[in-house]
Amino acid sequence: MPQKGKHIYFASDFHLGVPDHDSSLKREKKLVSWLESIRYQAAEIFLMGDVFDFWFEYKTVVPKGYVRLLGKLAEITDSGIPVHIFRGNHDIWAFDYLQKEVGITLHRKPHIRQFNGKSFYLAHGDGLGPGDNGYKFLKKVFENRFNQWLFRWLHPDFGTRMGLYFSHESRIANVAREEKSNLKIVAEEEMLYHYCQSLIKSGEQHDFYIFGHRHVPLDFPLNEKSRMIILGDWVTNYTYAVFDGEKLELKRFDL
Repeated sequence: MPQKGKHIYFASDFHLGVPDHDSSLKREKKLVSWLESIRYQAAEIFLMGDVFDFWFEYKTVVPKGYVRLLGKLAEITDSGIPVHIFRGNHDIWAFDYLQKEVGITLHRKPHIRQFNGKSFYLAHGDGLGPGDNGYKFLKKVFENRFNQWLFRWLHPDFGTRMGLYFSHESRIANVAREEKSNLKIVAEEEMLYHYCQSLIKSGEQHDFYIFGHRHVPLDFPLNEKSRMIILGDWVTNYTYAVFDGEKLELKRFDL
């Protein structure tokens, strides 16, 4: 439960690393400024996936860069504020480094929390709902421990360069280059909408279902009790959600 005057914050899809170093660094600095601006009001902070556009942890090596963000997150957790990171489809190979060195809590599956009498269903959103069978198959391939072991045998310079190459060619990288997105969604046609409805029909009723992944900010009622929140992104929207103990709102961070 949030302490009086304290808020719960949610944000997602920062995709640090694309489309290039300078653009990513600018976005990282904006993210750090947002974290600094909320830290004294925050009871907990949830970063809901795809913090990095590519991330792979070798046994003794992690991708270089992101020191401003990692330092700020460590500073926040050292002060006693819990920070949670969900593994998204771009940082699926995050293992224990962020937990041990930065002090965050890493989530690999949907997570349910209660705040001030309200129930929150939290997930990145990838692979949930009907359809998208191609990605669901790839996700199983990427999560396979044997395949992860094989990738570790690649020299870190080569493996990371290969991962970043595909990141730089991705749709998200192109959106970041143009600094605009034409992506639009119809809530009732969303896989996540149908996923939420299936949970409700099965008896798993929550006040808020909060996701990242889709890059479009959306606050949509599922029924008289529940709402689906899609957090948008920090590639073009710079949006986040905040729960003040009574109401939850989507907001935009303007530096």
